[in-house]
Amino acid sequence: MRIAALCAALMISVVAAAQKPVSQKTINEFDSYVSKAMKEWDVPGLSIVVVKDGKILLKKGYGVRELGRQGAVDTQTLFSCASTTKAMTALVLGTLVDEGKLNWDDPVNKYIPELRLRDPYVTRELRVRDLLLHNTGVAGTDYFWDIADFTWEEMIQKLVHVEPSYSFRAGFEYQNTMYMIAGVVIERITGKKWNDVMTERLFKPLGMTSTVPDRVLTNSPNITKPHFAINGEIKIIGYDKSTRIGAAGGVWSNVDDMSKWILALLDSGKYEGGRLVKAASFRELFKPQTIAPHNDYPTFSILKPHWVTYGLGWYQIDYRGRMVNFHTGSLAGLTAIAGLLQDDRFGVYIFGNYDHAEVRHALMYKAFDHFVLGNDRDWNAEFKTLYTSLKQEHEKRVREFENDRVASTKTTLPLAEFEGEYVNEVYGITKVTVVGNSLRFDVNNGFLVAELPHWHYDTFYGAAGDHYKLSATFIVGVNGKVEKLNFDGLEFGKSQVTAKPSP
Repeated sequence: MRIAALCAALMISVVAAAQKPVSQKTINEFDSYVSKAMKEWDVPGLSIVVVKDGKILLKKGYGVRELGRQGAVDTQTLFSCASTTKAMTALVLGTLVDEGKLNWDDPVNKYIPELRLRDPYVTRELRVRDLLLHNTGVAGTDYFWDIADFTWEEMIQKLVHVEPSYSFRAGFEYQNTMYMIAGVVIERITGKKWNDVMTERLFKPLGMTSTVPDRVLTNSPNITKPHFAINGEIKIIGYDKSTRIGAAGGVWSNVDDMSKWILALLDSGKYEGGRLVKAASFRELFKPQTIAPHNDYPTFSILKPHWVTYGLGWYQIDYRGRMVNFHTGSLAGLTAIAGLLQDDRFGVYIFGNYDHAEVRHALMYKAFDHFVLGNDRDWNAEFKTLYTSLKQEHEKRVREFENDRVASTKTTLPLAEFEGEYVNEVYGITKVTVVGNSLRFDVNNGFLVAELPHWHYDTFYGAAGDHYKLSATFIVGVNGKVEKLNFDGLEFGKSQVTAKPSP
């Protein structure tokens, strides 16, 4: 009896310690850390929510929505959730599992019979679960929206032509298109648009009244602009063109609403008035499902996790004896990160409006340490050093490429010989025309247009859009005619137009 009583007392003391209120001083210290770190990374605007034991410790906006303007970021400012949307899509699939309308291991062809992959075996064996795990073997297909505005129907039709990068379930390569297909599964089962299902089954129950499944569905003026460093200067850029893959990264929200999402995730999917999914489905979301690479995030080189896995929309690592479920979100000029220490009922969500501003990682781990684990490590300083080094390495590679230019060379053929249509059954059509001493590349009827000057030999290189550079190299065959175009790593074959016979 004494031992039982002692154990009970110890358990009570442990729970009491875990639920000990966080002091305002502790919160203020973290608030100051956020402000300082944000400035060191030159992030124009950021918002954050920190949750512990069912209570919001900090929910705040920092900086501005748009550089050079007065509009301050607040807790209602809309940002892109980007790939943190994936966890939401997975949970909504879980609601269909609960209703008996779906099994995680149902064949995808049961719902999308028109889907065909390169390997007929993979087509037949592909399960709904596989759509969420980045392990199908299908190489990355982000060019579907980087260089085109393909519909989801067109993307599905093109997948049969995509070469696998590894055997089915034998590796890990990030695959947004598979999440898009998961959204189609939701639509086929419910008979409703993914946008509407997300709103009905997730946003409305949680009271996420400002959250939208697509940026174009909001008319709020309180919305951030994306930012990018161009020639050493931070500038506003246009919004990303990725609305076709909403289930992979389409949601826009603010920290007022995301606090409700994090609170539910820290309470097994429960919310005031019910629960989003049954306990079994909730556990399935966070069960390690596949091994993920140790080099997916540069931060792992410092964190040195013993294992890295992927659940249903969540990366998972060990950190100081805890299991961390987290996911980043990145679109051009916009960032997000969600991090959970579920055993400690602690979570953090961070938005940013500066391209790949990795202060998000620093703030997440600092929050874990500051509010839960008691470590005083300066993650901001360590990650800033890491990413500064990586940036310098990238800039060095660009300089080396540009320094390797062979001056005073000419193209193999007159510029007019490079004109024409270049076709790829996956990527679409690139039309090439001469503009002065440059070539104009029109990819998929104006979706991406770049006018590139001659670089050397049969390569053209220069600025494209407002924040990146592209190269295009032509391959001339043994017959002395242009056969192929390598456009920023994507290969197109020149269309050979057969002359009409004379009447």
